[in-house]
Amino acid sequence: MGITRSDIFTQDINRTAELAKAFAHPARITIIRHLIAVKGCIVNDLVEVVGLSQSTISQHLKELKNTGIIKGEIEGPRMCYCINESVWQEAQEIFDELFSSFISPNCC
Repeated sequence: MGITRSDIFTQDINRTAELAKAFAHPARITIIRHLIAVKGCIVNDLVEVVGLSQSTISQHLKELKNTGIIKGEIEGPRMCYCINESVWQEAQEIFDELFSSFISPNCC
């Protein structure tokens, strides 16, 4: 695979792509939907809901956490994950702006 030339794009474009990539896997969407529904949970809960191994769930959580969409807090010996409200709002604004900027030109 080639090198991504993210340096030729604006910071806003790169952030939009980063957020879109975080949403671009069915397991991550399932994780996000579950976190929205239950407000927060640990990895073992997600293993039951998603149906993937703990290590695979952990990889998806890492991607979501690196993007900032979720955050984790230590609760005793466990990490409890939840939606990061500020980044969720950022993503909503970015995608709302993108989708609402389209006006059908009736051309194709």
